[in-house]
Amino acid sequence: MGEHVFDSLHEECGVFGVYGVDNVSPIIYYGLHSLQHRGQEGCGIVCVDEKGNMSRQRGLGLVSEVFDEAKLASLKGRMGIGHVRYSTSGGGGLDNVQPFFFRHKSGDFALAHNGNLVNSRQLSDYLESRGSLFHSTSDSELLAHLIKKDGNEPRIFAIIDALNMLEGAFAFLIMTKNRIYACRDKYGLRPLSIGRLGDGYVVSSETCAFDVIGATFVRDIEPGEIVTIDDKGLRSNFYSKFQRRKMCAMEYIYFARPDSDIEGCNVHAYRKESGRRLFREAPADADIVIGVPDSSLSAAMGYSEASGIPYEMGLIKNKYVGRTFIQPSQELREKGVKMKLSAVHSIVNGKRIVLIDDSIVRGTTSRRIVEMLREAGAKEVHVRIASPAITHPCFYGVDISVYEELLCARRNKDEVRRIIGADSLEFLSLESALKSAPGRSEMCFACFTGDYPTALYQSLEEANKDGKF
Repeated sequence: MGEHVFDSLHEECGVFGVYGVDNVSPIIYYGLHSLQHRGQEGCGIVCVDEKGNMSRQRGLGLVSEVFDEAKLASLKGRMGIGHVRYSTSGGGGLDNVQPFFFRHKSGDFALAHNGNLVNSRQLSDYLESRGSLFHSTSDSELLAHLIKKDGNEPRIFAIIDALNMLEGAFAFLIMTKNRIYACRDKYGLRPLSIGRLGDGYVVSSETCAFDVIGATFVRDIEPGEIVTIDDKGLRSNFYSKFQRRKMCAMEYIYFARPDSDIEGCNVHAYRKESGRRLFREAPADADIVIGVPDSSLSAAMGYSEASGIPYEMGLIKNKYVGRTFIQPSQELREKGVKMKLSAVHSIVNGKRIVLIDDSIVRGTTSRRIVEMLREAGAKEVHVRIASPAITHPCFYGVDISVYEELLCARRNKDEVRRIIGADSLEFLSLESALKSAPGRSEMCFACFTGDYPTALYQSLEEANKDGKF
């Protein structure tokens, strides 16, 4: 519970680009800072100056740790792209920190990617057999090698051909010396939006970054669409006629910031409505409602509002502790939870509590939080999860890729309840998870149902190591 904050479920990545704005690097810095929640392992910026020369700065760590004024001053120009990374396929290390930068006889270009490709092994075999050499172990680099084509045709044709070879979830920004191409997968699994800033344009994984820099939201990039941004303005091409709107449900439930709008639905409003629906489906007889900070607070407010049970700040998060998923051992992870969360004794003592969280992944943190509340004097702890149970791995850029990590994969609800030590446990229904976003007819619920929107190639076989699934 909240274990993605402390334990096992990690964000993907964030991309941010700006075209046609003076002194662009500080703007990208603030944009990436707004997307920091999507990746804390590393970050980078590539800019293009007026002569068409590209410069890059990148490093391991948070945006504020990697960049200083001197580094930003070295990134000159009116166009640039940036990236915040949490490692998915390929693992970590500086070589895997994006944006990637490629020199080529057809023109240099840079690339940033949010998501995960499920046919990366097949593509790398195909490319290596044709002489490609890889600088990183990231599947994002594959696109660059697919784009590196000979001939004089416009690069958009090479990009269209390359994207049609990719299977999986992605939001790509590709930057040449003259323009930015913003590309979204045909399933619509990852968000990508365009904003206006003065006479220029901004592209971001989340709309929350627009507010910080004073940009105005224009529109979302459509599934299967490539938007070209250059001195002619915005132009649209579709690399695929196959289009779905399978936005990852976890974007709404956990990943995105509450002040972001995803395909027309505000994230805070979605979570609050899921909390209301959770009460209607799974009421509890209790004295107070508590949310696990931070991503579950909106759902807890909704549960409280619908139930009439007072909402209280019964858990406090220490924001200045390193993220516990960096800790190497289970023992340290459990100690880390205590460092990061504290129960407010005077609020919870003697109370029957409804504890709202957005998901259960491994269960380690769920158990510790329930224990913490009991140690602080809670009489009863009724756990309510504002999403369905996660029972299947994700292969689209969320770090849950093997069944054995998932507490709910092989256990029924009562077994899970006993393991985490709750008096009762209920999950939100699939129907309510969808209906909490007005007007949506579909989402990707693969981690709840095992119904994957794409072909999976080798991924499912690797996730199912013991052959039980």
